[in-house]
Amino acid sequence: MDTVAAQWYLAPAALPPIDTPRAMLLFATLAFEQALALEKALVTAAQAISVDVDLTFLVALVLFVGLTLILKPILFDPMLRLFEEREKRIDGAKAQARKIDEKSATALTKYEGEMALARADGGLERDRIRGEALKREQDILAAVRTAAAKTLEDGKIAAQAEAGRARAALRNDTTSMARDLASRVLGREVQP
Repeated sequence: MDTVAAQWYLAPAALPPIDTPRAMLLFATLAFEQALALEKALVTAAQAISVDVDLTFLVALVLFVGLTLILKPILFDPMLRLFEEREKRIDGAKAQARKIDEKSATALTKYEGEMALARADGGLERDRIRGEALKREQDILAAVRTAAAKTLEDGKIAAQAEAGRARAALRNDTTSMARDLASRVLGREVQP
């Protein structure tokens, strides 16, 4: 093999320049050799599969069919029933979970609706009680104001009556007090 061809064969990324007739011939030869090698490998692979129907094949076939017939009711059918039961249980659990989710969503909606009604009723009741309390407060304040005004008026009347009595007492005593005062200032007794 030529060194240029060997380099090309070992390193296909570095192709030799194909600009001379000798290089062209070498390149064509290598390509032809590779095509022949590939064809030979394909023919060998196709010939490698050969099935001889002899006694061992028949024994293997009988064992396979026999084991299949024996193991089907013993192993395969129970396993398939087990898988089907498991699948049914999983589907049943999923369906039950969906029902529970729907039921809880319905219960939550109902709860929120009832809470909204209760809040509204509570607000109305609170406003009613607040109104009653304000009315009662106004009644109590009015009664206290009335009582205070009455007490004040009674006090004024009592004070005016006391002042009238005091004036009457002073009018009676004014002449005697004036005489006493004049006697003291003049130093002698004054006659009425």
